[in-house]
Amino acid sequence: MRNLQTERLQLRPLTVDDDDFVLELLNEPSFLEHIGDKQVRTREDAKSYVELGPQASYAAHGFGLDCVESKSSGEPIGICGLLQREFLDDVDVGYAFLPRYWSRGYATEAVEAVMVDARDRLGFTRVAALVNGNNDSSIRLLGKLGFRFERMVSLHEGEQDVRLYVCQL
Repeated sequence: MRNLQTERLQLRPLTVDDDDFVLELLNEPSFLEHIGDKQVRTREDAKSYVELGPQASYAAHGFGLDCVESKSSGEPIGICGLLQREFLDDVDVGYAFLPRYWSRGYATEAVEAVMVDARDRLGFTRVAALVNGNNDSSIRLLGKLGFRFERMVSLHEGEQDVRLYVCQL
């Protein structure tokens, strides 16, 4: 399996052994507010989430959400990677970090690495990102990386629309 390296981070495929970390991250209030409730409540749920989500995506597409680790500590600090959604023409970059690692530039560093991989290894020329309208920090991060607002997108009937941003690679 491939790993992406940056100055401070390593991005590697998620495994079922990341269950404790996944359980913590997916139940953070910020994750629930900005990304949604994935109904992951136990370690077994976390293992299933990894198998049916990221690992299935790796097998089907050659990419998916990766575990982002601090090189200095080896600690998992977030997830970042590409997603292929049926309702989007482009792949989209997704990311989430534990709040104790916010405001250190880790998300920017991880998203940049994923975008380089998307262009160089996977041959994509455009990447999208979906963001809730109230997630100002993600909107700023995407703007800094060259993403531009394109349109509003409805994910699920009855839920609030999200903002679609795109970036030419």
